[in-house]
Amino acid sequence: MQVHVSTGRNIEGSEGLSAHITGVVQDVLGRFVTRVKRVDVHLSDQNGEKSGLEDKRCAMEARIEGQRATTVTHQAATVNEAVIGAVDKLERRLASALEKLRDNR
Repeated sequence: MQVHVSTGRNIEGSEGLSAHITGVVQDVLGRFVTRVKRVDVHLSDQNGEKSGLEDKRCAMEARIEGQRATTVTHQAATVNEAVIGAVDKLERRLASALEKLRDNR
């Protein structure tokens, strides 16, 4: 499963951050590896230079082969919390979508 990480202008991206996020996504979504080939992760800071509670945002998009993209977002106080919240939401959405596909066969 490919994981593509991008950051907004107020989030400093690094190879270490990208590797950490890739590891989290692959650990949580690993059971979908045969159905999901790529997950796009975008990190942003909603308040920019200003501080604020829960201003880090993580948006994730995954596409089950032959289906429309599944997109989730999560806001939290830190980038790590935002990533974990988003990947947990994405896991639930993908599980539900795959269950519906299985039931429709």
